[in-house]
Amino acid sequence: MNFLLVKQLFARYKIIALLVAIALIWLFFSWRTGGGFISPRNLSNLMRQMAVTGILACGMSFVIIAGEIDLSVGSLLGLLGGAAAVMDVSHHLPLPLTVAVVLAAGLLLGMFTGTLVAYAGIPSFIVGLGGMLAYRGVVLGLTGGLTIAPVSAEMVQLGQGYLPAAGGVALGLALLLVAVLLRWRRRLNLAAHQLPLAPAWQDGLRLLLIALVLLAFVRTLNSYQGIPFPVLLLLLLLAVFSYIATQTVFGRRVYAVGSNMEATRLSGIDVRRIKLWIFGLMGLMCALAGIINTARLAAGSPSAGTTGELDVIAACFIGGTSMRGGSGTVHGALIGALVMASLDNGMSMLDVDAYWQMIVKGAILTLAVWVDVATRAEHR
Repeated sequence: MNFLLVKQLFARYKIIALLVAIALIWLFFSWRTGGGFISPRNLSNLMRQMAVTGILACGMSFVIIAGEIDLSVGSLLGLLGGAAAVMDVSHHLPLPLTVAVVLAAGLLLGMFTGTLVAYAGIPSFIVGLGGMLAYRGVVLGLTGGLTIAPVSAEMVQLGQGYLPAAGGVALGLALLLVAVLLRWRRRLNLAAHQLPLAPAWQDGLRLLLIALVLLAFVRTLNSYQGIPFPVLLLLLLLAVFSYIATQTVFGRRVYAVGSNMEATRLSGIDVRRIKLWIFGLMGLMCALAGIINTARLAAGSPSAGTTGELDVIAACFIGGTSMRGGSGTVHGALIGALVMASLDNGMSMLDVDAYWQMIVKGAILTLAVWVDVATRAEHR
């Protein structure tokens, strides 16, 4: 098999290739840790760690698909997480009010970034870079450079709570039912438009694989303490953002803006408004991730989210989102986030030096972008 054929296969089956890569990563770390890496407890911790990056990746995937970038997300996560800790610890605000204020602040700050990019014409790279520095300065001033702790038990529950075992089983069955209904609906739509249908056994095989994955997922996490709440939130966001991307006019316009912004503008679509709301959603995801991160750590740290933007951007690129814009998926970005979280978790368990961890993640980011460039070149 020559190199050109390998690139063509990867371009067509990126998600399968990523799943194989995750399997190999898990096998390697499981071997090196004597099975400790794939223990239910560690996999539960891994999923909680991945949830923060995954939440940010949901918003970042839209930003990159639209042909933009946001370097401020790590610092904004730290700022909003720190603000949540201050409101909870210092001012003892009710948790619902704290969450509402932080979410509103995230949305407004995201729309402020969108206004600078879409209406003031400042490149998103520069706006993000300025935000990265400014937000980090604000969080240092807000917290005085000190960790704000301990947060209330109610907030801790958001990041450290678990769904009971019965709830996990019910969730798995519900997700399988949704998969069956979506597959059935797709076959009905194809038949109604007299389009070719795949053999029924292929759809049955796909559903069987989904059922096996869900069974392993629920059984593994239930054997520890249950499905973590941050993972439930991430699954909900995956469903919402996937629906927006594939089933709404807004989602189609996001892809159109990234594919050819000028043609999209000439067709009568308000490109600036689309970009405004994309960055607004990104700010909202920073707020959610900041709250979950503070709840998971049971404290607001002034260093929270440091270099987080690099992990998120890498997750999107690894998951198949093109750096040129116009293509990518939310579920691909979340698989990329799982790759990054697995590497972080595994290397930490092996006590790999921090500089080697940075080298490995930098190399993987470069490789992901190179694959995007190489596979796109083959389709010109």
